[in-house]
Amino acid sequence: MVTRLDQVFRAEWGRILATLIGFLGDFDLAEEAAQEAFAIAADRWPRDGVPSNPRAWLMTAARNHATDRIRRNRVFAAKFGLLAAGDRAEVPMNTTTFPDERLELIFTCCHPALAIEAQVALTLRTLGGLTTDEIARAFLVPERTMALYLIFNEGYGGRDELAAEAVWLGRALAELLSDDPEVHGLLAMMLLHDSRREARFSDSELVLLGDQDRSRWNTELIASGRAELDRALALGGRGPYVLEAAIASLHADVPCDWAQIAALYGELGRLTGSPVVELNRAIAIAETEGPEAGLRIVDQLGLDDFRYLHSTKAELLRRLGRIDEARDAYRRARQLTDDGAERRFLERRLTELAGGADDAANSGLTLT
Repeated sequence: MVTRLDQVFRAEWGRILATLIGFLGDFDLAEEAAQEAFAIAADRWPRDGVPSNPRAWLMTAARNHATDRIRRNRVFAAKFGLLAAGDRAEVPMNTTTFPDERLELIFTCCHPALAIEAQVALTLRTLGGLTTDEIARAFLVPERTMALYLIFNEGYGGRDELAAEAVWLGRALAELLSDDPEVHGLLAMMLLHDSRREARFSDSELVLLGDQDRSRWNTELIASGRAELDRALALGGRGPYVLEAAIASLHADVPCDWAQIAALYGELGRLTGSPVVELNRAIAIAETEGPEAGLRIVDQLGLDDFRYLHSTKAELLRRLGRIDEARDAYRRARQLTDDGAERRFLERRLTELAGGADDAANSGLTLT
């Protein structure tokens, strides 16, 4: 039952919160009501069973809580008429402008008065519900600096329903902002990465890009992603999302053009100044110039608390036959990793080193 409730939370949180905000007009009250609805569900569903329409049940529970909250606090009395109207029917919305209340909420969260980091973090929290720690890891900043903002989506890490929702919202946004190349670039990137979803795991175990069964890649999504990339380029797009989409498209080629991928990461790094981008460039350089060249770049990056730096370093060191150093780097990556599939992957690598296996030394470094 806990698993079922967790699935409903991941699938419905964003829509429920967006709907509540729409007719309450109060972000804090809407979030409080949504949280209370899920708390009631956690108490009642194990006893009474999951309702046939979980979203409607949760909306009713949230609406009832909000009604009680408003009645108790006369400061919000003016909003009660709006809430009552919500009981009778869904609040009307300009569906020509915003085809989904979640898309409208994205624009609300991305108000230009907020800093970019705040816009992103608020959108992620509101539409999906990650933890503060997950946001902090995503931004590579200490958790305390992100404590004001709460989060959204780890779809690509295995939460398929969130990945699918992100793609849906991306399509809606591309339709709404049809002349924005970065929007098309973002959608292209998501489609191209999502095309590998079925191949990224085998029996719940993580599979790196170079080891994936390409027959499990979704060729329709690859074609759709490349069409969006073409649209972005035709609009003159040369921004970060367009570059990332171009890199993802090259990853779908056989063989990969690693020199071109390295060049694109170099351009992306100049735009963003991101050390994570430089880490990815190091991986591409290692494929074209050898592990020593990639390692020289990795050793210059100040990402000691970033697990992928250490796993990348470990792979490069193993290729060079520096087994003791590789083992230490794998252990550091494992120490920084909470994800179960990634931890098991690192454990397998450590076991291979302990057993003297060297067959994986030729495996591709590229992340999934």
